[in-house]
Amino acid sequence: MPISKLSSATKDLIVIAVVSFLVFVLSYFFNIFGFIVKFLQKHPSAVTFVDEVVTLLLTLSISFVVFSWRRWRELKEETAQRIKAQEELIKIAHTKAEIERIISKQLRVEIEERKQV
Repeated sequence: MPISKLSSATKDLIVIAVVSFLVFVLSYFFNIFGFIVKFLQKHPSAVTFVDEVVTLLLTLSISFVVFSWRRWRELKEETAQRIKAQEELIKIAHTKAEIERIISKQLRVEIEERKQV
């Protein structure tokens, strides 16, 4: 399947997987966590904020999940409303076309009757 035919969600998942893999490889080869541990050993006063940062990141990730889920629900509801409104507009357009056809037919009949008189 060509990449252009993939949905945007699938493309996003592929990008996330590739970026995650790259972060994993870079952190493995450059030992990012080792650097963080060495920094914290040299600066013990910064250690007091590590648990707050981890808690903040966990809270942010959960909050973003809730935020995304709520936006998805709102989008789903709005899409349903738009589809319903579009169907009503199509019915109105068909009704208007039918009324115009009937009026046109009636006018032609009246014109023919007047011509005959």
